[in-house]
Amino acid sequence: MPRLLVTGGCSLAGTVKISGAKNSAVAIIPAALLTEAPVRIENLPEIDDIQVLVDILTYLGVRVVWETPSTLFIDASKLTKWQAPYDLVKKLRASYYLLGALLGRFQKAEVPVPGGCDLGPRPIDQHIKGFVSLGAKVDTEHGIVKLEADRLVGAEVYLDVVSVGATINIMLAAVRAEGRTVIENAAKEPEIVDVANFLNAMGAKIRGAGTDVIRITGVKELGPVNHCVIPDRIEAGTYMIAAAAAQGNVLLTDVIPKHLDPIIAKLREMNITVDVQDDQLRVIGVEQPQAVDIKTFPYPGFPTDMQSLAMVLLTQAEGSSIITENVFEGRFKHVDELKRMGARIKVEGRTAIVDGRTLLTGAPVRATDLRAGAAFIIAGLIAQGETIISDIGHIYRGYERVCEKLTALGAKIVEIE
Repeated sequence: MPRLLVTGGCSLAGTVKISGAKNSAVAIIPAALLTEAPVRIENLPEIDDIQVLVDILTYLGVRVVWETPSTLFIDASKLTKWQAPYDLVKKLRASYYLLGALLGRFQKAEVPVPGGCDLGPRPIDQHIKGFVSLGAKVDTEHGIVKLEADRLVGAEVYLDVVSVGATINIMLAAVRAEGRTVIENAAKEPEIVDVANFLNAMGAKIRGAGTDVIRITGVKELGPVNHCVIPDRIEAGTYMIAAAAAQGNVLLTDVIPKHLDPIIAKLREMNITVDVQDDQLRVIGVEQPQAVDIKTFPYPGFPTDMQSLAMVLLTQAEGSSIITENVFEGRFKHVDELKRMGARIKVEGRTAIVDGRTLLTGAPVRATDLRAGAAFIIAGLIAQGETIISDIGHIYRGYERVCEKLTALGAKIVEIE
C-alpha cells in the first residue's frame, strides 16, 4: 500500500477551504433511502467513506449519479433490497445507519455488524434498544443484524449513554413510524441537526434536534429534497491545530465558527491567536504555546476526534498537560507511535500526561485510526527529518485531498509507494 512521506520544518501559510462534514454525509446518504422521491445532496466531501456508501446503494439497486465531484443525485424509487453486503459494510462504522433507514422504509433490514476504526468497545445496543421500542424484532446471526417489524409505532426511548449514532439511527427509523417518538438523553452534535434538517426538508416532523430531547411525529411518506451538507468541524479543527503546531498563519474558509467553540477556546487558552469572522477564521501559531488540560466530552464539549491531534500540539507547549479521554476507551493507541518520534507521554487508564517542549524527530509510524493518522501528519510537519506514515487508508476515509490542501499551505507531503 502507498504511504505518506512528510518532511518536517515547514511553516504553514495561506487559505484552506473546509469540505462538507463527513459525520453528516455518512448519515444523510442512507437517510435518502427513506423516500421514493429524488434526492440531491451538495457539498459532500470527496472521501473514501462516501464512495463506499455509494457502492452499497448501487448494490441495493439505487440509481446514483455524481453530478459534480461533491454533488450526488439519488433515486431510490427502485430500491427492493434490504440486505447490505458484508464486504462493503465492514469498511466503515457508519454503515449501521442502513439499519434505521431500511427499517423505516421496509420494516425490515439485514446489515452485518459494521467496521471502521478500532477505538475500543463500541456496541450498538442503544440503536437496538430504540428499534425494539418502535416494534422491531431483532436477531443477530453469523454477524448479521436482522430487523423485522409488522409495523413501526412511535415510542419513548431513553438512551442510557449519549450516542450520536443511536440518536440518528432511531430518528431514521421513527420518521415514517405511526404516532410520536421521543428520544431522551439524545446527542446534540451539529451533525444530528443537519440530518434532522435534511429529513424535515423531505416532509418529516422532527423537533428538538440539537437538544437532549428530540420529538418525532411520524409521516406516511417523504418527498424530494435538495440539501447542502454543513462544513466539517473536525477537518476545520485539524487544520487549526496544524497551523498552531507549525507556527503558521492560516485562514480557514467555509466554516461555522460556533461549531468550533471548544477548539477555539483551548487554542486561545494556549495563547494561540484565533480571529473569527462570519464563516471563516484565522489561526496564527506562536513559538511557545502554554500547556493546558483537556477533557473530551460529547458536544458541546471538546471532541474526542480532536484528542490525538491536540496531543501532538501539547508536545510543544510550555509545561505538562493532562488529557482525559471520556468517550472511547481505546483512543490512546496512537501514543506508542508518537513515542517513536520522541514524544514523552505517560498513559494511566483514560488519562495521558504529555510533557511539553519536546523535540520530535521523523520516524516510521502507522495510522492506528482516522484521526490518529491526521495527528501523525501534524507531528511530521513539526518534526526534524522525514516521517513515513503507513496504513493511510484510514486518513483517506475522512480527509478530502489532504496532501493537496497541505501542500498548498507550504507543507512537504507526498504519497509514496
